[in-house]
Amino acid sequence: MDVLQQQLLNGLILGSIYALIALGYTLVYGILGLINFAHGEVVMIGAMVTISVLSWLLGMHLPLSPVLLIAFSLLLAIPVCALLGMGIERFAYRPLRGAPRLAPLITAIGVSIVLQNVAMMIWGRQYIPFPAILPSEPIQLGSATFMPVQGVIVLLSAVLMGALLLLVHRTKLGRAMRAAAQSPSVARLMGVSVDRVVASAFVIGSILAAVAGVMVSANYGQAHAYMGFMLGLKAFSAAVLGGIGNLAGAVVGGLLLGIIESLGAGYIGDLTGGFLGSQYQDVFAFLVLILVLVFRPSGLLGERSADRP
Repeated sequence: MDVLQQQLLNGLILGSIYALIALGYTLVYGILGLINFAHGEVVMIGAMVTISVLSWLLGMHLPLSPVLLIAFSLLLAIPVCALLGMGIERFAYRPLRGAPRLAPLITAIGVSIVLQNVAMMIWGRQYIPFPAILPSEPIQLGSATFMPVQGVIVLLSAVLMGALLLLVHRTKLGRAMRAAAQSPSVARLMGVSVDRVVASAFVIGSILAAVAGVMVSANYGQAHAYMGFMLGLKAFSAAVLGGIGNLAGAVVGGLLLGIIESLGAGYIGDLTGGFLGSQYQDVFAFLVLILVLVFRPSGLLGERSADRP
């Protein structure tokens, strides 16, 4: 029971990060029907920029608390990622709006590889450690324990997810997004600037990616140029698992994928008699994804076109 509670808590923490990244995929897919495979690299850039700024601030020996230092670093990383997302949409995807669907997919993979190599040229191939400024005293919750930063990850993720849902369903921009998702041509006739709506979706997704990048690097204590690939793949899987184009589906899929992955890490050794270790935890996550897609191709919650994004 102790192992179960610990793994469920770990899964909630991991799933919160997956859900936050998956929302970026869902926002873009809901409007354009495009899978932005470069989204994982935006997460990586957000983590790298935050660590660089944080290290620079620590070198200045400013009399600021760790929370303020991280917040200031994140405030610089967010516009960098937002501009990056806007640039990707404007120069890589917008010229291909009327092209066959395979063209933007290949372009997305190309953009992802370019961003990986740019990151390697700037920060190198090595792992970049997250500065050790966060509290390291674990918090007890029943028979499970978690670090303070992990509690912040879950709470901040919940706040950002709620804020995004309010934006989509309660603001003028959100109504424009839903209109463009249902019918771009009709939305244009009603005075909606579809180009601006699409750019806004990329910017919002990139902001969430920047925050998720900081969460990942703070949780694992490091970042590297290749971290975005697997994160992006898992977040995309979470979006598909819940129902691509469905915001609630992205959240449910992310949380479920995180819990499945953590349970797999905790029990895979017992289930295989010690033959497989926790490093094979991804097998469980993607196996469940395959099963869901076989028996329910639209995902657990399905794609609700009237609610896209």
